[in-house]
Amino acid sequence: MSYKSLKFLILWIPTIVVGLWEYVRHVFLLPYISMELGNFLAPALVFLFTLTLLRGLFGKLEQTQEALQRERVSKASFQQREQLARELHDGISQSLFLLSVKLDKLEHMELGDDAKETTVQIRQTVKHVYEDVRQSIANLQSPAVVVDDSWLTAIHGAVNDLLQNSGVRAKLDWQLQEGVLSNKQLVELQSIIREALMNVRKYAQATEVQVISRQQGDEDFVCEIKDNGVGAEPSQIEAKDRYGIRMMRDRAEQMGWLFDIKSAVGGGTTVRIQSGGEGK
Repeated sequence: MSYKSLKFLILWIPTIVVGLWEYVRHVFLLPYISMELGNFLAPALVFLFTLTLLRGLFGKLEQTQEALQRERVSKASFQQREQLARELHDGISQSLFLLSVKLDKLEHMELGDDAKETTVQIRQTVKHVYEDVRQSIANLQSPAVVVDDSWLTAIHGAVNDLLQNSGVRAKLDWQLQEGVLSNKQLVELQSIIREALMNVRKYAQATEVQVISRQQGDEDFVCEIKDNGVGAEPSQIEAKDRYGIRMMRDRAEQMGWLFDIKSAVGGGTTVRIQSGGEGK
């Protein structure tokens, strides 16, 4: 039922009820019901319809208003994300491309071994930053998760998008029921999972990754992203230039979650996010 139809019914039902009652009373019930009793029953009937039919209509009207508000907020948010994506593409992405072109020219010049090695390292860094910017643009251009969407479908989409054509098999064991987390929590958790999967694709040299979630109680959860890749030393995990890990940790801490990452050379990496208990 449309928003206008609900308002029309809410405005006109009391009037129609009173009109029908007065017609029935004067045409059919006047010999049996006194004027005083009829005047008392009229507001009683209106009150009865308000408690039954109109109460349900008011509930639907509130739901419609909330849905319209969510749609407006989502549309405004998506427009902002598109604007930011355009700015990233027109600014940072194009600057990185020009920097890559200049590196090509530099590589063709006569340089010493040390300079050539430095040039190769700079090119690798530019490539990684460029890939991060492209992924960020893709994330901004995709609709954000909303409460009415299937959370499991959104996770499947994130896994497929990030690991497509990478040679990494993904196993999803999702036991977190919809409705456990708020919309903001869902968005933040999905962002952490995306970043963890991006790191698997770029650095882990893994053949398999598992995304596992378990519910703990009514409101708490544990989520793990495990890969069977080459792993890393703890000093490498905590290095200052590991911006992706810092971003995941910051997101988790802002939500009051516990964030932990364990890795060993040759033993793969596990990213763990936990709410409740120590995570609060």
